[in-house]
Amino acid sequence: MVLRKGATAAAAAGVVAVGFIGLVTFGTYAASGTPQRQGNAAGLSPGTVPAAYQGPIEQWGRLCPDLSPPLLAAQLYQESGFDPRARSGVGAEGLAQFMPGTWAAYGTDGNSDGRKDPWEPLDAIASAATFDCALAAFVAKVPGDRQSNMLAAYNAGPGAVTKYQGVPPYRETQGYVRNILATSRSFAAPVAPVEVSAQSAGAIYFAQGKLGTPYLWGGDGLASQNGRFDCSGLTRAAFESVGIVLPRVANDQWYAGPHPSRDQLRPGDLVFWATDLTDPRSIHHVGIYVGGGYMINAPHTGAVIRYDKIDTKEYIGATRVTSDAAQALPNRNADGGVIAPSRPGDPDSAPTPAPGTPGPAAPGSPAPSALPARVAQAAPAAGPAAATATAAGPAGSGQTPAKN
Repeated sequence: MVLRKGATAAAAAGVVAVGFIGLVTFGTYAASGTPQRQGNAAGLSPGTVPAAYQGPIEQWGRLCPDLSPPLLAAQLYQESGFDPRARSGVGAEGLAQFMPGTWAAYGTDGNSDGRKDPWEPLDAIASAATFDCALAAFVAKVPGDRQSNMLAAYNAGPGAVTKYQGVPPYRETQGYVRNILATSRSFAAPVAPVEVSAQSAGAIYFAQGKLGTPYLWGGDGLASQNGRFDCSGLTRAAFESVGIVLPRVANDQWYAGPHPSRDQLRPGDLVFWATDLTDPRSIHHVGIYVGGGYMINAPHTGAVIRYDKIDTKEYIGATRVTSDAAQALPNRNADGGVIAPSRPGDPDSAPTPAPGTPGPAAPGSPAPSALPARVAQAAPAAGPAAATATAAGPAGSGQTPAKN
């Protein structure tokens, strides 16, 4: 992919100039700081969830009007990073991070094999949707945004949502709701052209200044590293220069905004490569698009940061970075696993009221008999709608391997 001829390199440089003009021509829109609500009919953007999970998430994400496939996908990603082996230190299990007591009540046979197994991804997807919809029904009369109240109930318990008549004043819960609503846009299939970000030009300007710099695996551009970068280190630094903090690894940066199609690419979009084009967990490389089919790329050991074509093997797609989606992405632990959101009431996480708002020592929970026995809407054919249960919600951290 090296541009060896001077004429080709000059053409690539011309692409950058055209790219900046294009940013002005197409309009420079600030990245939205307000998450867009997705309707129940909203579908998933291609490549945003592992192929084996796409059909079930599309199906179960329409279990009730307050849920949608992108919202369910965003919730599962926040909980486990789509790692079906995720286990938390407090006992939460599987893709949806259910505690055993909650699973006993809401576990659903999503793959129709006669068993309800929290480690089985299709069962976990069905159960997360079932629990979401049962909670949505329980807090349906609480004022405010219904999706926000449903998510808050999943994190803090429906008793807390009822007590505070909306999202309770816990940092954990407010962050949980905000982050899932923000990242749901990253999973939604675009229904209109994706807006261009005003920060893109600045990110390209930063990356241009690093052309010719030797590549370094794990490089963040530190003085101790002689200012060298790897692929995701370069993209992270480029956007940090314009005030947007991205995660460190490429397959997390994939979720930092909506996904324009190939014919909608604009300068400043992040472009990605994966070993398995049906599974975003296999994303291993990222660059910054500059227009005309070219990117600024930190390719591999022994090479320098340079212009390369994007239309090569393993190209999976692009992301148009937004500040709200970038801020909402989960962190990873030392083993590379996604650190799932904490919940008020966890043994290792005391509830933290937001500044200036009083709160009880722990969120309230209704007695099991107070929860709806069944979800009002009909379930997909793969399993039952819901069962009577406790109000405890899942929590924990996954163990997805990190990739650069």
